[in-house]
Amino acid sequence: MPETGVALVTGAGSGVGRATALALQAEGFDVVLAGRRGDKLDETAGLKSATGGEMIAVPADVSDPVSVEALFLAATEGFGRLDVLFNNAGINAPSKPMDELAIEEWRSVIDINLTGSFLCAQQAMKQMKRQKPRGGRIINNGSVSAHVPRPNTAPYTATKHAITGLTRSISLDGRAHNIACGQIDIGNAASEMWAEHGASMPQANGTIMVEPIIDVQHVANAVVHMAQLPLDANVQFMTVMATAMPYIGRG
Repeated sequence: MPETGVALVTGAGSGVGRATALALQAEGFDVVLAGRRGDKLDETAGLKSATGGEMIAVPADVSDPVSVEALFLAATEGFGRLDVLFNNAGINAPSKPMDELAIEEWRSVIDINLTGSFLCAQQAMKQMKRQKPRGGRIINNGSVSAHVPRPNTAPYTATKHAITGLTRSISLDGRAHNIACGQIDIGNAASEMWAEHGASMPQANGTIMVEPIIDVQHVANAVVHMAQLPLDANVQFMTVMATAMPYIGRG
């Protein structure tokens, strides 16, 4: 049972990525920290457990194919193989009606959330196919927005719906190569992205509501559970959310 191994976490400089990278490292995984801000990656590495696995920080832009290729080369040169990719990096666009969005705002979200996840999964699959023993696991960060939108979030919602399709495609295409793929859909975890707008969220009926949130550690623990499964078992989709958030019935 591969309870440990080598994991690569994108968006590891803050929020869900940082918490998950530290949780994996504490469980004995060697962890590659990826993100655009090297100083934030170094902060994450400075928080590692003294009794866990090793960590290396590799600044990277997941929307750039050259940068992603260099990231995965550094990961395999550092640790020899890759067992888990947590495709976590993501951004949001300003909250505004979609007819008011600039094309640059749309493209920036597509480039990071969707193209970045594709590029990282592509490089992970190449490595997982050729390493011995063969195989590995890819975990995509979806969101409850992969199911239903919030008002004025067309770019983010579109990418998260697309991540679900990417997850299913990776699961199918990776099946013959011992590559598992699952998705974690998160609702109201207390990350930096959440802190940008606070707990006051616009509702579908036009009101603003203070919504419950959960500690990001609950998300990290869930990802660790997915990562520690043997490759003949898979959590295909998991939703982790604040129990009382107005998600069920949202629309």
